[in-house]
Amino acid sequence: MPFDRVFITATGAHYPGPAIDNDHIDRYIEPLNALSPRIRRRILGENGILTRHYAIDEHGETRAGCARLAAEAVRACIGEAGFDGIGLLAAATSAGDLILPGFGNQVQAELRAPSMTVASHHGVCASGMGALQHAALAVEHGAVEGDAVVVAAEFVSRLFKRSRFGPVGYNADFDAHFLRWMLSDGAGAWRLSSRPAASGVSLRLRALHLRSFSGELPLCMQAGLSPEGRHWGDYPDFTTADAAGAMLLRQDIRLLPQLFDVATHEYVALARNGVINPSRVDHFLCHYSSQRFAPVVRDCLRMAQLEIPEERWYSNLTVRGNMGAASIFSMLDDFMRERRPSPGEQVLLFVPESGRFSVAFAVLEVVGPEAADDDTGGTGTRLEAGNSTPIGAVGSAAVALPEPPHAPDDATQLPETARLLRELAGVWHDYRSRVWRTPLVTKILDGSVDRADYVGWMEQWVPQVRQGSLWMRKAADHLTPRYAPLRETVHHHADDEQYDYNVLFEDYRTAGGTVASLDELQRNPGGEALNAYLHARATQPDAIGLLGAMYIIEGTGQRIVPALLPLLRARLGWLGRSFRFLAYHGENDAAHLERWLQALEAVLAIGGREAAAEILEDARHVAVLYARQLEMIR
Repeated sequence: MPFDRVFITATGAHYPGPAIDNDHIDRYIEPLNALSPRIRRRILGENGILTRHYAIDEHGETRAGCARLAAEAVRACIGEAGFDGIGLLAAATSAGDLILPGFGNQVQAELRAPSMTVASHHGVCASGMGALQHAALAVEHGAVEGDAVVVAAEFVSRLFKRSRFGPVGYNADFDAHFLRWMLSDGAGAWRLSSRPAASGVSLRLRALHLRSFSGELPLCMQAGLSPEGRHWGDYPDFTTADAAGAMLLRQDIRLLPQLFDVATHEYVALARNGVINPSRVDHFLCHYSSQRFAPVVRDCLRMAQLEIPEERWYSNLTVRGNMGAASIFSMLDDFMRERRPSPGEQVLLFVPESGRFSVAFAVLEVVGPEAADDDTGGTGTRLEAGNSTPIGAVGSAAVALPEPPHAPDDATQLPETARLLRELAGVWHDYRSRVWRTPLVTKILDGSVDRADYVGWMEQWVPQVRQGSLWMRKAADHLTPRYAPLRETVHHHADDEQYDYNVLFEDYRTAGGTVASLDELQRNPGGEALNAYLHARATQPDAIGLLGAMYIIEGTGQRIVPALLPLLRARLGWLGRSFRFLAYHGENDAAHLERWLQALEAVLAIGGREAAAEILEDARHVAVLYARQLEMIR
């Protein structure tokens, strides 16, 4: 979404209490049992956070509520001018002080601000970007009288203190313990105007992209649902819901790769459409919950040959902690005071949200006061800020692309390979979206899947898997001398998968399948169409386009199956050894895809763009047929 007349003219942030280092974190977030220190050491060792802030004291008492945190950040942003000229307040949080009214109204009351338009945005990390979009649209189109203030605040420590975690917390699963050592409190605010600040520098909003994938992907981070899948409001009273663990904040870290899948796709699409130009990005502010994920993001960009040099990255995670929706607001405030960017430089913001998967990007351009008379965004000489409020003022002081399905360690050096991978990412994204909405996957996600569903799936899938090595060998045998070096690689891959169907058939029988002979199993019509297409293509000379088919098929095993397997185990764990095939492919398809990349580069070195077009076409066809096969499993 492009913008022309929206400027961030001031920022502010607020952090409650002193900075708490890792040696003193136990005074606030106490260990629950003998296992807690081990979990804490592991999480802190990975997330890279050295200090953070809590709005509770050492006794677990609240020092300042969430609305107070937001109000202090707003005051730091707007300074002594107060609310003169401000007509809109957009506020975001994951958990305000009250269930009702809206958080924006709570913040307005805390500020004792005059009457104005108020908007409340509830969610996880991207909710703040939703508030930004609301305010930016209002400013851009003149729907607000004056300026707008956007604020995001989080107060999660009260959910994690020993007394509040509740008796159930002592024996809670890892997903609930995990976030106790990850999240912290704080708030950040930005002022939006239709004109740049009269002095200092401002940030002109050039583009904002915010998209949710909640209709396609499973629940990853939540509070309000018990481990048994019961909603907090369905219990007879709140005490019972709390005792059942329904109020614990959880994150299923096994699903996080799905977030990087969709985020990478959106980044590639924005770059392809010219919204983001990585070579023009001078500063990259990326909100990641843990330093552990920074290399993942970096590898995604590198594999697409759309990387942003590491020296251009900025994060305050190590000193501020992970403040959820408030993180990017706090990060920009610290960045402007520490880096003092100059007019003409470009800043890219990236906010992924794991709640039920949303991603947000914002492109900002640093401008001076003269940009008010330049619709293209001025690039004049930097002026010093006039006081401590405007941006620029001196102040005080953190898998491979496309993912999925490809995840090699070394980035390709062939431009044609990078271009094709970006195109395949778009095919994969549409395919993944379709698969996540099939009847079978819907049952797995909502917990209604049963033995009959699983057995029915296996019954129709086994004969399809059985054909895999056959069409691969056929394609290898029809390679002409031009592509002869590829023959051995294809046969080697077929050897690896030659007897996989036997494992799957044994899983089917273990789960209760009644068909005794492999030859009696039948594919559904979608599977028949897929099988016919693959075999027909394999008989054609130099059917190198089938590398596109393998991209979809192997990617399904590497990226979709591992996300479904924990859900199947949770619902059908009593099936015992009937998940061996799914587990095997989730663990081994990454290696298969690394071999696939090598084959891809060899083919493109020979066939160039003509070969790339053929691979892309087969990927599109197989994505449709494979998804149709899954859609017909009822």
